[in-house]
Amino acid sequence: MQRVYSLLVDNTPGVLSRISGLFSRRGYSIDSITAGVTADPRFTRITIVASGDELILSQIEKQVRKLEDVIEIKVLKEGESVYRELIMVKVRANAAQRAEIIAVADIFRAKVVDVEKESLILELTGSQSKLEAFLDLLDGYEILELARTGIAGLSRGVRNITCIDDDGNTWTWTPENSGKKDC
Repeated sequence: MQRVYSLLVDNTPGVLSRISGLFSRRGYSIDSITAGVTADPRFTRITIVASGDELILSQIEKQVRKLEDVIEIKVLKEGESVYRELIMVKVRANAAQRAEIIAVADIFRAKVVDVEKESLILELTGSQSKLEAFLDLLDGYEILELARTGIAGLSRGVRNITCIDDDGNTWTWTPENSGKKDC
């Protein structure tokens, strides 16, 4: 079973290492991990996809929540969240194959980001199932290189948005209090 966690953490040196270290020390499996600074440079959003049974997944959540740098951890549930991943695929393509590959790319709204005599690089963003379907259609072509970012995700709507003021105090943003404080 897989679960997607969204962490809001302090943007401090070594924070990603400390979080991934917890996983390795405990023997937990990380299927995907992405991290990036939020709109507020004091904080980083980390999305982790982990596998395990229900006991392991609940232990992951409890252990991560205890880490000093972690401000918030949310489980991003399917249907209540949006997940995206980016892939870049370098495909061997001579002049004759190029049009066929571009036709497949167009179906998936992939972008051609580089063209050389012997290859093209395609970029595609979407759900994991969309990316897998795209790669399946490229199966007859020689994939020279492939890079994947891992999943990034956010919960839908405006429920349960954690905000942090200048003093480091957290509060939950709601439509009712949106005029009183900025998030």
